[in-house]
Amino acid sequence: MRVTAAISPDPDDLFMFRALMEGLVDSRGLEFDVVTADTDALNRMAAGDGADINAISIAHYPRVAAHYQLFRHGASVGRGYGPAVVCLRGQAPASLVGARIAVPGLTTTAWMVARMAIGEFEPVVTPIVPYARTFEALRSGLVDAALLIHEGRLTFADEGCELLLDIGVAWQGWTGGLPLPLGGNVVRRALGPEVIGRVDAAVRDSIAHALHHREEAMDWLIARGVTLQDRARLDRYLGMYANADTLDMGEDGCEAVRRLLQLGAERGWIPSVAVDFVGGP
Repeated sequence: MRVTAAISPDPDDLFMFRALMEGLVDSRGLEFDVVTADTDALNRMAAGDGADINAISIAHYPRVAAHYQLFRHGASVGRGYGPAVVCLRGQAPASLVGARIAVPGLTTTAWMVARMAIGEFEPVVTPIVPYARTFEALRSGLVDAALLIHEGRLTFADEGCELLLDIGVAWQGWTGGLPLPLGGNVVRRALGPEVIGRVDAAVRDSIAHALHHREEAMDWLIARGVTLQDRARLDRYLGMYANADTLDMGEDGCEAVRRLLQLGAERGWIPSVAVDFVGGP
């Protein structure tokens, strides 16, 4: 049986699916067709004719919950860190309230939590592929600040920028130390329990393989041409977003997902839904 998977081209997502893409683990009789797209595009895809497995922003789950369940594995979780709001050095806006801020899309978790942290501001949707586009928007004066996810979260100092706000730190303070659940993988309900169980096991094995063969996986990512070609920086990125939480987000991770969606629903930004998790430790 052929199963489609839509993930981002970022190192953490490719890291998770490498073993399945390269035939290094038991696929449970399934053939995985993997395609990539940026975060906002993946969210929009899942809201339409999405893949069988679709990477999404956690904040977008309520809009696709009728057709998808959320895996406990495959999550990008920030524990005391998260997306960063930055500006050019020496050009910090007097206040982020009302500022023009580049955002990676209006369906992303980063956008929703930034609104919680800052209040109202003027979002300027700036696609993150290529990620240099966000820094160009800062230099041109199109925006006052930028909300960075993925590689830009680690490279902003190289671009002459300084940190104004880490929304992962803010989130941890509001929630008594809960991690910030940024992205996850959903699976189409129509596949049925038996196939979903096989998909769950195969993807979990792929993530476990990557974690146990980390150096090989990093070699593969660099050879594939991911944006982070510096090995030390790639290592740091994977340590942040492809780790034990990715194999299973844990009970506190599941609680964090519920809390995030509850807070968004209370503000009227997203529908209120019960989160339907697949899998467990």
